[in-house]
Amino acid sequence: MKTLILTVFLAFYASFGFAQQGRINIEQPPGVTKLLDLYKKVNSDTDFYTIQIGFGSYEKAEKLKSDVDVDFPGWDSKIVFDSPTYRVHIGRFRTKLEAERKFLEVRQKYPESLLLSP
Repeated sequence: MKTLILTVFLAFYASFGFAQQGRINIEQPPGVTKLLDLYKKVNSDTDFYTIQIGFGSYEKAEKLKSDVDVDFPGWDSKIVFDSPTYRVHIGRFRTKLEAERKFLEVRQKYPESLLLSP
């Protein structure tokens, strides 16, 4: 009988127990938000298949990029420095199937191109 009363009393007391209440205020420098946005942007590029058109000196890469922009308008193209050469990448494809289809199209114009996986 004592255990029953004790159990009921503890259950009743636990339901009306006092919890801590408070407010958390996080203050951060404004530069942290910019860094987080930059981090998200950089990491979002890693999930895409790309096609490498060619590589070489910076002048050669600039010329190749301008040719690619004319041949494939509307596609993302960029020059990437990978020591000791500059490489021209084109496209951002989510699926391998889409990348392979576009790769066949690019390969007709630029036979030395490579398909790069994420």
